[in-house]
Amino acid sequence: MTRDAEYTRRLLREQGARWKRLLDVQAPYRWNLRRLRPGFTLEVGCGVGRNLSHLRGAGVGVDHNPHSVEACRRAGFIAFTPEEFRRSHHHAAGRFDSMLLSHVAEHMTFAEFVQLLREHVPLLKPEGRILVMTPQEAGFRSDPTHVEFFDLAKIRAAVAQAGFLPVREYSFPFPRAVGRIFHYNEFISVSRRRN
Repeated sequence: MTRDAEYTRRLLREQGARWKRLLDVQAPYRWNLRRLRPGFTLEVGCGVGRNLSHLRGAGVGVDHNPHSVEACRRAGFIAFTPEEFRRSHHHAAGRFDSMLLSHVAEHMTFAEFVQLLREHVPLLKPEGRILVMTPQEAGFRSDPTHVEFFDLAKIRAAVAQAGFLPVREYSFPFPRAVGRIFHYNEFISVSRRRN
């Protein structure tokens, strides 16, 4: 369901809602991502480019939905389908400072997420980081395309299988308990390679 044109239209509708633009509801999330100082970032599962916008051009997006990739390109971002990305000059060992997976894990099984991480880890610099953001309970329940719930423990287990260890984990923008009722509360995990 996340590969079709309707999914892209839904993302664009939700992101472009007038009230969201007027209130700049993305301000805290934009601030949070920037304060992590991700550097040149590979965003796996970039959707229609919300985080690419937050990165201010310091990133490349990959998404399996060609309609979402096209929406990113129309917005002026560098984005590819996985096949296009593998053929691009951006697909090179040690190219990226960070890999961002924001609201991606919950759309797949644990095993699929681990495979996705392993596939892209070689593209990170030796000191590169993995940034994972997933919805808490209310957000998870809000989307029928969500497959598996990823809390911090499950994210920790997934990145461990890719050879990484969390160095920072937290709930954002509110304390953890709020995630049971507020759709937009997230788990945030930042990991580095294990020595």
